Amino acid sequence: MSRHMLGNPLGRWSETKARNWARRVGLLRGCNYIPRTAVNTIEMWQANTFDERTINEELGWAAKAHLNSLRVFLHYLVWETDRDGLLKRLDRFLGIAHRYHLSTMLVLFDDCWNQEPKLGNQEPPVPGVHNSRWAASPGRSRVLDRSHWKGLEQFAKDIVGRFARDERVVVWDLYNEPGNSGMGEKSLPLVEASFEWAREASPSQPLTVGLWANFQDAMHQRFAELSDIISFHTYDLPEEVRTKVDLLQKYQRPLVCTEFLRRQVGNTFAAVLPLFAERQVGWYFWGLVAGKTQTYLDWESKPGSPPPEIWQHDLLHPDGSAYDPSELELLRKNIATK
Repeated sequence: MSRHMLGNPLGRWSETKARNWARRVGLLRGCNYIPRTAVNTIEMWQANTFDERTINEELGWAAKAHLNSLRVFLHYLVWETDRDGLLKRLDRFLGIAHRYHLSTMLVLFDDCWNQEPKLGNQEPPVPGVHNSRWAASPGRSRVLDRSHWKGLEQFAKDIVGRFARDERVVVWDLYNEPGNSGMGEKSLPLVEASFEWAREASPSQPLTVGLWANFQDAMHQRFAELSDIISFHTYDLPEEVRTKVDLLQKYQRPLVCTEFLRRQVGNTFAAVLPLFAERQVGWYFWGLVAGKTQTYLDWESKPGSPPPEIWQHDLLHPDGSAYDPSELELLRKNIATK
């Protein structure tokens, strides 16, 4: 890693360039997406479980909800063992999204949940448990053992380089929730390295890593100072969402909320979207269709928990009908563009 990277990062966009990008692409209105038939991103992207039919159907539903973008996680292990296949499947996915006028934000690394991912047939979801089989990418051992980093570097440069000028890709979200699942600041070196690797590919799209926990600690401030645009997660009460947006506007860069929607605490479309519209904050809620990830369940759900009366995440039932038709109507009215 270069000394320059540890200080003022070489290649970071100017505030003017970032604002020009935001004007060109318009306000991002999207969801975090995984098909209902995939329990995690390994199952989503592996050759034998890549479900193009379901993806096509569900992205059609996203377009009918007047969304214009998707946030989509990749998985390092699939690339490591089937590079050419993954690239072909990713190109097909981007093509489907583009046909529905949906841009894509791609996520390379992720610290969340199961830390020792494995390829092959994935275990079925644990009944009653939120996101029971989600698989971190690349996983704790590869983050901490730098003997694996050559492969991680090749992955980042290969994916970003392949789509660096592809207008179907709108943003590179290099690392989801670094430090989650007990990783803490041990993930920061890979965050910094990922920015350097991605910048070497000279992408036309902005780079970001989202602030998700303590926005004012040193690690999260580092995410912000490395990023071309400022992205963040907020599952908080509406007044806390406003406080976070106020705090992040000091960076004088476009803001994109890359995860929200926790209905049971009041973090709802009706409560949050007017604020995002007022402040011109782009957004991606979690997630589109209730499926094998079971993210409609609460984070605190236990094995055997019954379906909740109030869903935490997700917009649609598996048949495409709305969990709450008033939410779908709100999205269709494009409230966040007014």
